[in-house]
Amino acid sequence: MTPMPKLLQLELILFAILGGCALVQQQIEIQAQSKNPPLPSAAVKAKPVTVPSKLPSRITPAASLKPAPGKATVTALDPVFVGAGDIAECSKPEDELTAQLIDKIPGTVFTAGDDAYPNGTTEDFQKCYDPTWGRFKARTYPTPGNHEYNSPNGDPYYAYFGSRAGAVGKGYYSYDLGEWHVVALNSNIDAQTGSEQERWLKADLAAHPKACTLAYWHHPVFSSGLHGNNPKMKDIWQTLYDAGVDVVVNGHDHQYERFAAQNPEGKAEPKRGIREFVVGTGGAELRELASLRPNSEVQNTATYGVIKFVLQPKSYSWQFIPIPGKTFTDKGTQACVSTS
Repeated sequence: MTPMPKLLQLELILFAILGGCALVQQQIEIQAQSKNPPLPSAAVKAKPVTVPSKLPSRITPAASLKPAPGKATVTALDPVFVGAGDIAECSKPEDELTAQLIDKIPGTVFTAGDDAYPNGTTEDFQKCYDPTWGRFKARTYPTPGNHEYNSPNGDPYYAYFGSRAGAVGKGYYSYDLGEWHVVALNSNIDAQTGSEQERWLKADLAAHPKACTLAYWHHPVFSSGLHGNNPKMKDIWQTLYDAGVDVVVNGHDHQYERFAAQNPEGKAEPKRGIREFVVGTGGAELRELASLRPNSEVQNTATYGVIKFVLQPKSYSWQFIPIPGKTFTDKGTQACVSTS
């Protein structure tokens, strides 16, 4: 055999050495990977943690929670009171739209009268009111309007709402919501000083000396709407004023209107007067204003909606909530008369 040249021998030896080093390095890498395998791409992403955007500022012990009318328990820290007047008319769709607002608002529902058009008959309640606002019946505390009394003595109204409407033929009653006392009155019957209703009201307010009180009925004492000021409940207003009541809510005129705090004579009294809301926006046809009244702060005649109150222990907030497609709103807060 012919001897291999020395130069070729050296090249082969060098190739063997380099190849062995590469093999050793590859084995080292393989061993390292077997001890620390690479994580799959899904595993390197941290699992998202859900954190509440806002924690309650205070928590009420369960033992101190009071049942809200029409609900098994109170889940909110402060009671919600929501509703409107002049509501259900079979020929119009807006009562369903305002009902859809209340679908999303927990709490106590009120009506400020003229609940079922045109005459408050059994049929009007069954066919017009019940399919819309009737779904809140179990948590509704109503008051009657003049259209309910188009039926003799308002009998279908009392039959529909039962005990929640108060005594048959009277229609006035009261209840507590949290730290507030709430009074439902009837502006379709005698309400003058000395009447049975007015005497009952005085006794009720004396028996419930709450720091904050709200009253509601149908016919407003003050209104810039078509019907205007109605003196029928002026003596009642005086009784409420004397007791330091904070808020009155009415319907009858088909508009939204908010008044500054005022006394029974219609004079502004920021620290002592009663603030009135006219909320005839539940679904019946809206109307233009007739004559702007003193102390009227906000008016709207083109928006259906409901008003929502949040009743804090020493104050309240309000918000007018419009139906979809409308932008008008009104909101604010106010300390109760006894604390201002």
